[in-house]
Amino acid sequence: MNKAELIDAIAAGSGLTKADSRRALDAFIDATEGALKKGDRVALVGFGSFGVSKREARVGRNPQTGKEIKIPAKKVVKFKAGTDLSRKVN
Repeated sequence: MNKAELIDAIAAGSGLTKADSRRALDAFIDATEGALKKGDRVALVGFGSFGVSKREARVGRNPQTGKEIKIPAKKVVKFKAGTDLSRKVN
């Protein structure tokens, strides 16, 4: 499902217009991005939680040449599915 399909599904499920659904989705994305940038966690009970974790610097290997390369440390976004979502998927 891409963003346009998600907007259509939100509009169909909520009775909102597509324009209102797009604004609601964009507001959710902006709020989530802002919270994650600050290092906060976004938890949606039953659905899951978004968080940021640090990935340490490490040495990797170029698969084509076999030469060692340094991979810098960085922050990564992680999602952990909630119990309800996990049950529904399985």
